[in-house]
Amino acid sequence: MNSEAQQEHPQDNCLRFSDIRAAAANIAAHIRLTPVLRCPQLDDRLDAEIFFKCENFQEMGAFKLRGATNAVFTLPETAAAKGVATHSSGNHGAAVALAARRRGITACVVMPENASSFKKRAVTEYGAKVIFCESSMRGRETALAEYVSATGAAVVHPYNDIKVMAGQGTAALELHAQVEQLDLILAPVGGGGLLSGTAVATRALRPGCSIIGVEPAGADDARRSLELGRITALAQPETIADGLRATVGPLPFAVLRSQVDDIVCVSDESIIRAMRYIWERMKIIIEPSSAVVAAAMLDLLVDVKGKRVGVILSGGNVDLDQLPW
Repeated sequence: MNSEAQQEHPQDNCLRFSDIRAAAANIAAHIRLTPVLRCPQLDDRLDAEIFFKCENFQEMGAFKLRGATNAVFTLPETAAAKGVATHSSGNHGAAVALAARRRGITACVVMPENASSFKKRAVTEYGAKVIFCESSMRGRETALAEYVSATGAAVVHPYNDIKVMAGQGTAALELHAQVEQLDLILAPVGGGGLLSGTAVATRALRPGCSIIGVEPAGADDARRSLELGRITALAQPETIADGLRATVGPLPFAVLRSQVDDIVCVSDESIIRAMRYIWERMKIIIEPSSAVVAAAMLDLLVDVKGKRVGVILSGGNVDLDQLPW
């Protein structure tokens, strides 16, 4: 589907461009319009025009607030009264906690025991109840199911949810309004919510723009899944980019298969180098999950020469006591 008109008539349970438009209106009062920044040194190095959409400046420090806010504020009153629940390694949990607090409802976040202490604190500071679980997707889902069964709370999935995907797509919606005529857009991919939302918005607004996802080599399930044509989970994803360890969800995967041009993978060593490069050259803080897109460009895995490139910096939540360098 390469036009806005085509995207208004998808199969059931698929993300539509109209969903993203509706999400933008729904969350406008609750999120920041994040800036687009440039890095002249990087432009010169790559002979390209790079436009960074800085979701690290979003309140709570990540794009996740977009999807969580859309999901929480579109819940019917009867469902919202029982609260919301999710599982998360950090950013999504903090986003759900903040959105729930703003709506005046309770939130519970199931977090793996090995989650960053910085991100654990953020979730609790926004007022959510935290349940710790073993560091596996099965552990997360089991603990979440038990809590939901006991309370009736509504689940706000981190990525496999049309409302969440639509909210994440508003970052690209803004980017295309802020920067015209993009030739290429790059976004990180973990569970796929951000990349799928980015793809749907981009295909509607700039059909000829190439869309590329970037993920860590140690958590490359999205690349493998696209190659095999089915979701292929990794038993033990290993990467410094903790926000990208999730297995791509069925709803995002359907979008990625039809609308994303490629997915490239970067090593943890490259992620760390790129993270430090952005800190030093742009004077802004990004986390490893954000740095994958810069790593792909610095490693020349994506041809950006002579192009106008939109890059979504997904977040900047870093434990300053545990910097990788």
